[in-house]
Amino acid sequence: MKKFIPNNLALITLLSACSVILVSMGLRQTFGLFFSAFEQNLNCTRTEFGLAIGIQMLFWGFFAPLFGVIADKFGGNKAVFIGFIIFGAGIFMLYSGPNTGIFFQLSLGVLVGTALGATAMSVPVSEVGKHFPNESRSMATGLVTAAASVGYFISPLFTKYSLGVVGWETTLKYFMYFILFGLVASIFLLPKKDINHNLKNSGQNQTFTSALKEAFSHRGYNLLVAGFFVCGFQITLVATHIPGYMQDRGMGGWSATIILALIGLFNIVGTLGMGYLGTKYSKKILLSILYFARAIVIGIFIFLPPSLYTSIFFGITFGVLWLSTVPPTNGIVAQIFGTKYLSTLFGIVFLSHQFGSFAGALLGGYFYDIYGSYDYAWYIAIALSIFATLVHLPIDEKPIIRIKTA
Repeated sequence: MKKFIPNNLALITLLSACSVILVSMGLRQTFGLFFSAFEQNLNCTRTEFGLAIGIQMLFWGFFAPLFGVIADKFGGNKAVFIGFIIFGAGIFMLYSGPNTGIFFQLSLGVLVGTALGATAMSVPVSEVGKHFPNESRSMATGLVTAAASVGYFISPLFTKYSLGVVGWETTLKYFMYFILFGLVASIFLLPKKDINHNLKNSGQNQTFTSALKEAFSHRGYNLLVAGFFVCGFQITLVATHIPGYMQDRGMGGWSATIILALIGLFNIVGTLGMGYLGTKYSKKILLSILYFARAIVIGIFIFLPPSLYTSIFFGITFGVLWLSTVPPTNGIVAQIFGTKYLSTLFGIVFLSHQFGSFAGALLGGYFYDIYGSYDYAWYIAIALSIFATLVHLPIDEKPIIRIKTA
């Protein structure tokens, strides 16, 4: 049996990616906890707040494939390092000003979103995927995704405590130290030196343009793009609006923090478990099961009376399902097309995820401002789960057979 870590370079890259993801995804998870402070101090409505998060998701998605190109051509460490510089600029502007009106959208939306395109998920996960063979790739990417879970668990607890003790501006200043740590860690996100492609899935002479044409002419890739939209809608709806939703249902402020923290904690179980299962079973079937389970969990949560127990139930169960989509989704892309342009191709899939995130963030705030309720957004989330359950089933996971050229 082959050892799980192929070499020291793979180990260094894995640890670097885990550190990067822990910081970027951890900080990204906390913004919903700031909504009351932003309403009171920056006079933004829930629609404006939802719009800023929606813009953040869109720019995250737009820049994920662009930073993916940089990573594929020049190395993931360079792409992520640039991303953290932009991240720091966005947070600095958010607490120091100008930070109202269009500047609120620019700092929290455009700059932070652009930074996430490099630092969060697609580039770090794909760079790790390049270092591992198909037999262990989903487990390796599951470890990286699990690191995001650690950030998800720690960051909401720290942020809620810090907001109560020192206020929102100083809390954002503290975020700068975390970003500095991520900046240093990104240096060690090293590219794989010798990428060997077997004859069956040879791509050493494939151009960037032909890789894109090949992907978009593949039915399974397009279905994967459509399915990942659903994931973005659901997790951003929860991350952005669960504090307001719990408040409107008469639950204390800590109920939302408990949910977000439990999501982070149990996402570790989900991502590692899905990473392991992805080495044993069909990844498309696992994705269909996962999305169907999301529909059931959301339905139970919104239709049962609000309580501490339903909050805990939702945090645990949705946490298991939270980022469990990432290892099998990234794994399918690598399994079909190889790893030469993995950061770019997964970045494009992730763009669809961010279109869903934009819709989840914006529609949650919009429905609340119009109808005084988040219910319609939850109904859409359930319907989309059924769609995603079905859309993954026809995907052909077999590797593309290419003719090796001289």
